[in-house]
Amino acid sequence: MDLVLLAVAAVWGGATGLLIPRAAYRFAVQPEEPWRTACPAGHAFTGPFGGWWGRARCTPCASRVQTSVRYGDEAEAPVTYGEETEPPTPHGETEIPVPRGGKTDAPAPHGDQPPTPLPYAPGTLAPLITVLACLALAAATGSRPELAAWLLLAPPAVLLATVDRRVHRLPDPLTLPLAAAAVLLLGGAALLPGHAGSWASGLLGGLVLGGFYLLLFLINPNGMGFGDVKLALTLGVALGWYGWEVLFLGGFAGFLFGAAYGLGLVLLRRAGRKTGIPFGPFMIAGALTGVLLGALAA
Repeated sequence: MDLVLLAVAAVWGGATGLLIPRAAYRFAVQPEEPWRTACPAGHAFTGPFGGWWGRARCTPCASRVQTSVRYGDEAEAPVTYGEETEPPTPHGETEIPVPRGGKTDAPAPHGDQPPTPLPYAPGTLAPLITVLACLALAAATGSRPELAAWLLLAPPAVLLATVDRRVHRLPDPLTLPLAAAAVLLLGGAALLPGHAGSWASGLLGGLVLGGFYLLLFLINPNGMGFGDVKLALTLGVALGWYGWEVLFLGGFAGFLFGAAYGLGLVLLRRAGRKTGIPFGPFMIAGALTGVLLGALAA
C-alpha cells in the first residue's frame, strides 16, 4: 500500500473537512429561509467565494478566542454552529433581537458592537468523517484514476449528510452540481489508462437509482423527499461505475442502515414508528460501502 497516497488522502480530507462546519451552518436552514450570511454572533461571513470557503469560526470570533486564550479572559456561554443558540444578553440591558443569519439596525449597547460570545466551537465530527472516508477510499482504490473522483466527491457528500442531519434537507446548490460533477469526473477517469470501472454503466446506474427513488417519492411523498431523489442520481453514478452488483449492494445498504437507525430509536423510545429521520446520511453511507467493496473487488 502506498503510504504517500494515504498521506495525501488524509491531508486532503483534513483540509476540506475543516471547511465543512461553516458551509453546513450556512446551509442548515428551513426551505423558506435564506442561506445564513452571518455567524451566531452577527458577524458577516467574509472570505473567498462570498464567505462560503473559510474556517469554522469567522475572523472576529476567531481573533477574540485567540485573545481570550492568550490573556486568560473568562469565556462566555458557548455558541455552536450546530445549535440555534443566541448570543447572551448583558445583565441589565434590553435584548436586541438579531435575525438568524442577518444583522440588526438597532444600536448596540453603549454604542459598541453586539457582544460576541466566546467561544462557539467548530464541529469536529464532519472533518473527522471526511478524513476517514478519504483514507478508506484511497486504501481501497489505490492509484487508479477514479480515486481522484472519489476524493473530490467525498467532502461535498459529507457536507450534504451534515446538513440533512441537522434540518432534514438536501439543498439543490449541493445535490445538482454534485450529480454533474460525478458524471464529469468519472468520465475523465474513463479516458485514462488503468481505471477499473465503466462510465456507461455509471450513467445507467444514476438513471436507475434516481428513477427508483423517484418512484418511491411518487408513491409516498411524505416518506421520501425529492432531495433524496436528486442525491440518488449522484450515488447511482458512483455505484454504477463498478457494475450492477455494486449498485444494488450500495442502494440496499442505505435502506438497511436507515432501518437499523430507526429501529434503534424506537427501541430506545426516542422516536415513534412515524417519526421522520434524515435519510441522506444513510444513502451516502450505503453508497460509500458499495464503492469501497467495488474498488476492493476491481
